Amino acid sequence: MENNETDTEVRPLKTNDEKVLENNDTTGDTNDSNKKPSWLSRCRTAAFFASLFLCLTAVFAFSFIIPCPVRPYSQRTWSVQYSRASTYAFLSTEDVNQDNVQDVLFLFKADDTDNLNVTCADEGFRSPCSFLTALSGTNGSTLWIKPVAEDVRLAECGITNLGGMEFSGCIISGRPESLMAINSHTGNILWKTSTGFASNSVVRKPVLKIPDVNGDDVQDLMIFVSVEDEMQSFIFSGKNGDRIGQNKSIGIPRKDGHYTHATASGSQYVLMYTGGSIEGYSVRDLYSRITDDEIKPVTLKTDPDWEGQTNHSAGYIPILPISSSGDIRYLLKIPGKYYNNILIVKTEVSELLDGQKFHSLWSLNTTNILSKPALGYFKKDVLSIMMELGIGNGRKKVIIIDSNSGTVQWEVEMNLGIVNPNPATLKTGDHRSFFLFWGEDNPDLNSTMEARENLYMFHPSYSKALLQLNNNTKNIVMFDAFLFEKSRHACYVLLSGPNTLEMFNNVSISKRKLKEDITTSKIVWLSKETANEKDIRDHFFRMRYSSH
Repeated sequence: MENNETDTEVRPLKTNDEKVLENNDTTGDTNDSNKKPSWLSRCRTAAFFASLFLCLTAVFAFSFIIPCPVRPYSQRTWSVQYSRASTYAFLSTEDVNQDNVQDVLFLFKADDTDNLNVTCADEGFRSPCSFLTALSGTNGSTLWIKPVAEDVRLAECGITNLGGMEFSGCIISGRPESLMAINSHTGNILWKTSTGFASNSVVRKPVLKIPDVNGDDVQDLMIFVSVEDEMQSFIFSGKNGDRIGQNKSIGIPRKDGHYTHATASGSQYVLMYTGGSIEGYSVRDLYSRITDDEIKPVTLKTDPDWEGQTNHSAGYIPILPISSSGDIRYLLKIPGKYYNNILIVKTEVSELLDGQKFHSLWSLNTTNILSKPALGYFKKDVLSIMMELGIGNGRKKVIIIDSNSGTVQWEVEMNLGIVNPNPATLKTGDHRSFFLFWGEDNPDLNSTMEARENLYMFHPSYSKALLQLNNNTKNIVMFDAFLFEKSRHACYVLLSGPNTLEMFNNVSISKRKLKEDITTSKIVWLSKETANEKDIRDHFFRMRYSSH
């Protein structure tokens, strides 16, 4: 007991002041240990709000400050009329006004009384004269119009780097004898030069674009003309139109036509044909004949495989197809696995030649070819060839051929129209194609009704059905189908007018969106009906397209 009392007295109870002091010491230690984590937390919070602020700023900027690109509104269909005019079989598309929609370029001939806002005299021509014009693909309005010649002998657009410009341009050869380069975006003349062509010459198309041979870093142009019984060739600078070389005659007899072929090594050769024979000439050889230069530009190359087959005594490479019957109508490029092959279309037979060795890959009887073949896809990513053959009694057969084997994949017979424009194709998003062609819908030859040309459309997904899209009673001069925007906006363009340039009457050019005709189309069954017609129209209406 005494010990306990003594202990109590020696260590009395702690006062409140002492407890507070101890508590303060403990709290200080805790704050010191938490000081660093609290600072990191504040940094993380600041970073979060800073990121949020930047995101909101970006959203606000793109939503309200930076305008989104606006796709131009395109009319589904438009038509432009020219009175007291005639037109040429020339049609081209290009994005002239840079609105990402293809525009239409074409030629017509008229006098100065048609309210065109330009006159023939503006470029020193007599009236009537020929005008090159660009129409907006969205609504058909005139983007520009230019008098280019009294009579046009050759026209080609889409030539890149012409005049050294970034944009492409058009080449016009006309009378009075001149060669003109035009900026297709503005209609301005890039350069103009006299040609030296004989007045009785026939200018042959297409224009051959050759590598730069005069050192100005712009590709040059080679043009062929036939004069009486011989061929002549001219080279013009693509930059300023200056003539390169003085020789006209190249020692080649008159030919019916020519075709440019690029070999496996990238060398350029010109294939000239007449009757049933084809002769090959390297651009390098033709350059030497025109200029007499012993030193050839390094840009002009030859192919060992082709040169090894040269007939040196004749001075050309003989390209002799195995099937020799009939006269040559068309030469077409058919892409192969490693290089391009050559499709030879004759009046009696069509044949695919190996583009490097000249041996026959296949041949097919195609008697009485009516129009230039069109290339498309019947099977996915397998190139096919559409041809139209006359079979007598006012009838024709439309066939689609596999380019790999020459086998017929599809065919149909119908009435032959009066004009029979060339067929066209549009590649669809399923890696196949729409095939478009014309035919007459009036089988009764004794009928008093006016015969109508009908546009038909076929797609391999419904091989037993044709869509009859539209009819036309006018004289069709040109027809073609295009994608007016990348992978969309599928349309066809019709150019109609008088039969000859000497006749002046109404000229009409129109664009129609394919979807518009699909919705009102008539289904023509080639065999027993197997599907709902509305389902077919809906399927084709929703079809996507491919620009590749």
